[in-house]
Amino acid sequence: MQILPSARLALRIWIGVLITLPSVAVGQILDVRDLNVNDIRFLNRQRTVVILPGGILEEHGPYLPVYSDGWLNEHLTGELAKAIVARPGWEVVVFPVIPLGSGGANEIGRNYSFPGTFAIRAETLRAVYMDLATELGEQGFRWVFLMNHHGGPSHSRALLDACDSYRDTYGGTMVHFWGLAPIMDWERDAHRFWGEDARRENGFLVHGDMLETSWNLFLRPGAVRDTYNTASPRTASTMSDVVRLAERSDWSGYFGSPRLAGVSHGAKTVQEVAARITKLALQILDGMDHRTIPRFPDQMSKVPEQVQIDAAAAAHDAELSRKQGEWLKKRASIK
Repeated sequence: MQILPSARLALRIWIGVLITLPSVAVGQILDVRDLNVNDIRFLNRQRTVVILPGGILEEHGPYLPVYSDGWLNEHLTGELAKAIVARPGWEVVVFPVIPLGSGGANEIGRNYSFPGTFAIRAETLRAVYMDLATELGEQGFRWVFLMNHHGGPSHSRALLDACDSYRDTYGGTMVHFWGLAPIMDWERDAHRFWGEDARRENGFLVHGDMLETSWNLFLRPGAVRDTYNTASPRTASTMSDVVRLAERSDWSGYFGSPRLAGVSHGAKTVQEVAARITKLALQILDGMDHRTIPRFPDQMSKVPEQVQIDAAAAAHDAELSRKQGEWLKKRASIK
């Protein structure tokens, strides 16, 4: 395989951490920031996958970093990229992380300003990804994968809309893996890595709990506060419990029981979800129609508490949009 001129030195790509590539992949995983016009022009559009990693900046309680989702997305991007280029003739172009997201966990308690969450409106997120999809579509790219773990249904709806728009407009394939129910349902399946007592204490796998703390201990141990070991359980057995906890004035931003987390649990769970996504991605490249897979936001739209959360968040977004629109009109009139 001929290595693109400006990519000969790009044997490792930076997506938050340096990912060392195996020899089979040398020159095949490309950091879009290193490429020039000719490099991009001569990419084989039928055999090039563009990966757009994301990472919402969102509070994760007093023990985990606000970029918790992002660290997972970056790791999974690297694993997926290596699996794709292991196939002869395939290349991967990785974009910089897009640190934007909608629907922080603090929305559950109708608290729209919370230390550590820097969210954008779902409408804004949709526009960002639809604009990127337009650029990629106009330039003839056929395969776009989004690596964007985040549990907010409004977040996934926005990204799924961008994927649908790309397919309908350009005929290509754009996949938001974490918008697909089997991938998100994996979080519930991960309960099996813990014993019955631990599962009971943690309750729902929602946010900042034993699962997410374990991921961080594996991926970003230096960013996890040692005090997670003594964290008091915030157990929720139903969605109503989740809302009740989030609405408390003393809610510190997490659910479940972080103290039950462990590095080995983190390694197992991250490796499993990487394998699930990789298997699905390769099946899609082989012709599988992912549109037949149930979508996570559709499932959540059947949960009454989530419907109320989404409605309140939409009203809040609409009010923000109104205020911003009024300011723009005022500025225009001054000019």
